[in-house]
Amino acid sequence: MQFPAMPSPEKIVFGYDPDEFEKFVEEWVPTLDSLYVRVERQGGAGDHGIDVAAFLTRQGLEGPWHNYQCKRYKGTLAWSTAAGEIRKMFVGVATGEFIVPEQYTFVAPSIGPSLRQALLRPERTRREFVESLSETTDKIITDLDPQLRREVEELAASTSFEMFETVNMKKMLEQHKTTDFWVKRFPPETPPRPAVMEPPEEPEPREARYVQQLLQVYAERWPTDASTPDQIAQHPKAGPHLRHQREAFFSAESLRRFGEEAYPAGHFEAIVKDIYDAVVDVARDDHPTGWKRLHAVTSQAISAGLTQTIFAQHVRTLDRTGVCHHLANEDELTWCEGEGI
Repeated sequence: MQFPAMPSPEKIVFGYDPDEFEKFVEEWVPTLDSLYVRVERQGGAGDHGIDVAAFLTRQGLEGPWHNYQCKRYKGTLAWSTAAGEIRKMFVGVATGEFIVPEQYTFVAPSIGPSLRQALLRPERTRREFVESLSETTDKIITDLDPQLRREVEELAASTSFEMFETVNMKKMLEQHKTTDFWVKRFPPETPPRPAVMEPPEEPEPREARYVQQLLQVYAERWPTDASTPDQIAQHPKAGPHLRHQREAFFSAESLRRFGEEAYPAGHFEAIVKDIYDAVVDVARDDHPTGWKRLHAVTSQAISAGLTQTIFAQHVRTLDRTGVCHHLANEDELTWCEGEGI
């Protein structure tokens, strides 16, 4: 089975809703400055234009801090939108919510040319921004009393617009890659599973126990014509069944080896545990014959839910049956009465 290629981290981030994008930014910000004593999300109603705040001292918003304004839109972030956030920030300062941040970064998957050009000319942009405050219809400004409005204008006029900047999404992703959150958000591409091992013509010593259990199943069901290896080989049902069960065993063995070579330890063992937990009660139930028990258990294994991991996508139907025989090889499962489970 061919699995679709994983989308790139850029495409994954572009698919985030605004809330998830803020969480992503909160994970990224600590990589920027080891001097940050705390980073926290402030986004929400009444946030005064702060989405993610990074504090350089324990004074929080009353001391030196950096603001990361998160804007997740379908399109690019334009200067007109950024200007509205800057107005909100100056109002927050004028009303005593916080002091002016030392740095104000607009974080968006795509930055529009109007915003890039505005930030390349900070002096001109400041002058034009201050002039626009007297003409704006933005309610956050027009609702202010005259004194506060003058304070906002004076504050904007005395603030260096060099504090405003944007961030490159590719650089942001490279920095996020150094965090523990990276592998959770962007699972690594999985290597292709190699071809399944073919069982040798004759059973090997490592197959002894599960094959012995299968021989007991056949001897119980067909006592007169499938009670010896030679008879089973010629039997129209037992012979093909044994070959298929051995194929299943080696399919699961291929999966085990692939897991050891391509993934951290424990992935195959987790699959085995999931299947064992799903089938053990079925195996312990009453069944008229070993044949019936075997089929009940393998049917349950095929339909069992598996813990969703990056490795679980490689598990095939035949592997599930093969895992049952791996368990039988260790006497974790037995088929015929008297063998014990």
